[in-house]
Amino acid sequence: MKKRCSWCGDEPLYQQYHDKEWGLPVHDERELFEFLCLEGAQAGLSWITILKKRDNYRAAFDGFDPEKMARYDEKKIAELLQNSGIVRNKLKVNAFVSNAKSYIAMLENGETLDSFLWNYIDGRPIQNSWKTLADIPVSTPLSDKICKALKQRGFKFVGGTICYAYMQAIGMVNDHTADCYRHKELR
Repeated sequence: MKKRCSWCGDEPLYQQYHDKEWGLPVHDERELFEFLCLEGAQAGLSWITILKKRDNYRAAFDGFDPEKMARYDEKKIAELLQNSGIVRNKLKVNAFVSNAKSYIAMLENGETLDSFLWNYIDGRPIQNSWKTLADIPVSTPLSDKICKALKQRGFKFVGGTICYAYMQAIGMVNDHTADCYRHKELR
């Protein structure tokens, strides 16, 4: 039996996410944009809530195609707010649309999410060796710095805690606990 981080418990969906995705370095632009949106959607909720709805989010938000999302009008937003397959929070839904516009502006300025994010750590994931979940911070000076830079570019729902969870999810930081089998694999 593989020893995993305790946060995924016995939940099969959590275990699959932990084993196949969480902490694995991501450089694909669409995935980076999707994770940024979904981490914002998680604010105030548990990640399992968003994970269970991820396929619904992908369907509702056109596969997280920023070009399409940036063109959503009030009618489309009202439709999304009636979709029980996603978290129906107007601020979060509007943030997705705003973030698509901000992301497109980044691209138009010659900046990708991949280069923007990974330049903060010279392209190499930060390797931590936390013993317990309690040791893992909820934010760091670096996540706060990234938060500030994203907000300057117009992004919403990208606070320091959200940015740190984002960094963990996309593998910028290896926060698998030291006794987890994935910790060693991702070193």
